[in-house]
Amino acid sequence: MISPDQYPAFSKNLLSWFSSNKRALPWREDYAPYRVWVSEIMLQQTQMERGVAYFHRWMQVLPDVTAVAEAHEDTLLKLWEGLGYYSRVRNLYKAAKIIAAEHDGVFPEAHADIRALPGIGDYTAGAIASIAFNQDVICVDANVERVFSRIFDIDTPVKQKHNMAFIRETVAAMLPSGHAREFNQAIMELGALVCSKKPHCNRCPLQKYCEAYHLGIPHERPVPTAKKGIQHIDVATGFLMHKGKIYIQKRPNFGVWAGFWELPGGSVEEGEAPEEAVVREFMEETEFPVKIEDKIIVVKHGYTTYRVTMHCYFLSFTGEHTPEPVLHAATAYQWVNMDELDTVTLPAGHRKLLDHLQNDMRLKPLLENS
Repeated sequence: MISPDQYPAFSKNLLSWFSSNKRALPWREDYAPYRVWVSEIMLQQTQMERGVAYFHRWMQVLPDVTAVAEAHEDTLLKLWEGLGYYSRVRNLYKAAKIIAAEHDGVFPEAHADIRALPGIGDYTAGAIASIAFNQDVICVDANVERVFSRIFDIDTPVKQKHNMAFIRETVAAMLPSGHAREFNQAIMELGALVCSKKPHCNRCPLQKYCEAYHLGIPHERPVPTAKKGIQHIDVATGFLMHKGKIYIQKRPNFGVWAGFWELPGGSVEEGEAPEEAVVREFMEETEFPVKIEDKIIVVKHGYTTYRVTMHCYFLSFTGEHTPEPVLHAATAYQWVNMDELDTVTLPAGHRKLLDHLQNDMRLKPLLENS
């Protein structure tokens, strides 16, 4: 097993590998703090290729902190749509306003000031401080955990408190002063490209230091934490049409999908058919009396520990009179045409429904006759 006197050689090999193999990523062009910050927030729970595409689009609209602070929240949500975990962008928005008000729009350099911003934990603070400002601080993500679980053959769940403490202490001991930017990125890059979930040991510059490799068990590390059970939920939602328009409403500014536009709907209760549920939900949420014209599709979608089956219907009013909605689960409403639905931020399940409707030949005549 690698010993402390080998740490300098370990770090030198790692930095040499990174110099020749690092990916050309847009925030690496100048390491501007704002760009590093946005990239770190975006890449949480997001694959690199997808994150880069969103990053480019974001920067075209919001090139600096001030632009974010002055933007409308709906603009940020629309730019973020599809990335999920929307608390990230809401915290980014809050942090931008703090930076504008308390730091004259300049991203703070002090580690304590970075850590104090909304949405920034220990990892993200370390990543920004080291990558944007080259400060001698560590940042440990899942890639780093995987690399070190194999290097040191950690044979218990890597997320256990004592294992995480050991990894952080060891990374700090290996960190070469003045090279935190390259060193921290190098470990994460190695974990992403070489020491990935399926390890490519034949390409690893640290192979000779790796205990799991010498034991022939790199594929058995890291030891995972037991997963939580998956909860299955049935929901029903409806496409209410009237005079060529579709009804949507805005969710409250708290809870899941806060501030998003949506089609009304909710969980199918025990003993209830989805067709009954969608009519009931519309009455409870809007006091609209509706009837089903046709079933559209069943959309399946997953969120972390949930698997949602969404039953979707075409709906219309039961009578000729169009009542005003009484909002019990929303803060605002609109009647919009299909093209306008592309301009609002919708939950992923509803966006899947709209993607299906682009090719559903039943939609046009139903809208014309509504």
